[in-house]
Amino acid sequence: MESAHAHRKDEHLALAEAEFRRNAPTSSLHDVRIIHQGLPETRVADVDLSVMDPYFNFTTPFYIEAMTGGSQKTGKVNAQLATAAKETGLAMAVGSQSVALKDPEAIATFKSVREINPDGFVMANIGAGHTAEHAQQVVDMIQANALEVHINVAQEVVMPEGDREYIWAEELQRIIETVSVPVIIKEVGFGMSQETIAQIRDLGAQYVNLGGRSGTNFAVIEDRRNREMTAAHGYLYDWGQTTAESLLEAQLVENAPTVFATGGIQDPLDVMKAQILGAKAVGVAGHFLHTVLNEGTDGLITEITRWQNHLAKLYAMVGATNQADLAKVKTVLSPELKNYIDQRR
Repeated sequence: MESAHAHRKDEHLALAEAEFRRNAPTSSLHDVRIIHQGLPETRVADVDLSVMDPYFNFTTPFYIEAMTGGSQKTGKVNAQLATAAKETGLAMAVGSQSVALKDPEAIATFKSVREINPDGFVMANIGAGHTAEHAQQVVDMIQANALEVHINVAQEVVMPEGDREYIWAEELQRIIETVSVPVIIKEVGFGMSQETIAQIRDLGAQYVNLGGRSGTNFAVIEDRRNREMTAAHGYLYDWGQTTAESLLEAQLVENAPTVFATGGIQDPLDVMKAQILGAKAVGVAGHFLHTVLNEGTDGLITEITRWQNHLAKLYAMVGATNQADLAKVKTVLSPELKNYIDQRR
């Protein structure tokens, strides 16, 4: 019989998909409009989608964000995602490996990702509150190229068995300083403020993932897990900053870490908008999970390939042949988003 922690992984998977079907996400990046220019003077064939970063040598600026692993069911999904990543050249992050630190049977559900995709770019994942030793252990477990450390205080607050102590900064600094691969400090769907980003910068982090609201909502999911108290934390369902707001917050931070973004990414245009606002790379979780659960591995490969082809055309349409060119693209913000960032300056 699987552990309670493994069962929680299955519940997260099922509830995330149910919530996606019940209340399909609307990207916060709809509040960002790109100004069309009719003479871009570019060729699609000249577009280079690769990420310009010394450690993250992605050929495509979006990747499969952390979702699964830790139980037999989620392990099978991990294997499907790893196969799609291998076939399309995408990077991939696994779900939280904390379960594998306590339950040896869960290790195989993560190691399979590296076994399936031996040459791919794979990111390990662990929660804040773990030690630097644990962090290195999950990196070694899957021979990871990088490590995501997720901060998830709003989820923990709602989770019935969640942590109630959030003293994380000192150990995060140790992880950043000692782990053998680049470390990304990542939110799980509640966004990041400029103050938080500056705190993370001061800990020595070179990378943050803003993890904005508008995608998978773990306040909702944790409430639904606690069936006797469904919607008990309904007042927190719109807690935090959206992905668009978080990207604008990051622009206000001096010497900010390199920014990744995730949260409600629904199509290639969302990817490009996030990059225009400053994201180096963009993680996709819910949409790809929904695709693989409903259309299988082949369906996900088809979807990723479509996004790659469409994104190259979108770059060309705005006159960009590479990521650096996106900084010159003109945008207009919705009145609500403009008002938000004006108040935060």
